[in-house]
Amino acid sequence: MMVPANPTIVVLDGYCLNPGDLSWERLEELGNCTIYHRSDPEHIAVRLGDANIVLTNKAALGQSVLANHSALKYIGVTATGYNIVDVQAARELGILVTNVPSYGTASVAQMVFAHLLNLTQRVADHAQSVRQGRWAESPDWCFWDFPLLELEGMTMGIVGYGRIGRATAQLASAFGMRVLAHSRSPIAASEEVRAVDLETLFRESDVVSLHCPLTPVTAQLVNREQLALMKASAFLINTSRGQLVDESALADALNSGRLAGAGLDVLEIEPPSDRNPLYTAKNCFITPHIAWATRSSRQRLLDAAIDNVAAFLRGRPQNVVNSR
Repeated sequence: MMVPANPTIVVLDGYCLNPGDLSWERLEELGNCTIYHRSDPEHIAVRLGDANIVLTNKAALGQSVLANHSALKYIGVTATGYNIVDVQAARELGILVTNVPSYGTASVAQMVFAHLLNLTQRVADHAQSVRQGRWAESPDWCFWDFPLLELEGMTMGIVGYGRIGRATAQLASAFGMRVLAHSRSPIAASEEVRAVDLETLFRESDVVSLHCPLTPVTAQLVNREQLALMKASAFLINTSRGQLVDESALADALNSGRLAGAGLDVLEIEPPSDRNPLYTAKNCFITPHIAWATRSSRQRLLDAAIDNVAAFLRGRPQNVVNSR
């Protein structure tokens, strides 16, 4: 696979990975590099031009685009999921595709508990009420507007027990929670984690946290039937993929009191429509897909993506997702 000594490198959508607090210098040292903050679909073909190497996160590269860029030899996806690339077409065209399989494990697990602690102690709401003068005017030395819940002794159910699922389980155990897990892969026997079927997990858990990939089997895994199994006092946390959840069913469960609350970092469509029913659902807290985005996590991602490019240029590609 011939690549020029000074390859043309294009980053199609680098802003979310690096809005300015990280450095592209190592990538720029590898070739003639052009970095775009964002690329709308109509701009992708023109911006690819005669690029030999392209990095993308959400800018889609389908067969029709790839077929018209014969100079392109390498696609680096700056994420773990790579469904935005037609990997089969890339293989047929002799284009190598890589991803970054692990970079945000600790950050995503941390976000699970950011949402869970918000649901159980409502720190932001109480802090805002203090700013509004409620404490200064209170007849008592303290007050609270929501039930304050202790995590110790609760049961956390983890759907998907890969790297992030295991990291979440470790944090849950540190809080004194009992941990149930369901996974398509075998779970090693452990005193701290009990492997269960999905029905048991949804029935027994006080908190359900989703950490499974999106597949035809897991799409809308959390639907009306599964939500009906959950305790009315339970919480749902999703830092994985928005399409795992039937959003209308979740909104109905929250609004009817069939579920106590939800913490969501992902939605089915991103950015979402302003008509999304979860916007107005009771006790539903949504963050804009930022679990992965701590500076440490983004630095690891950037470093790994550049390492992938460097390995490719040395003739020893790594993290390849479409090898023959």
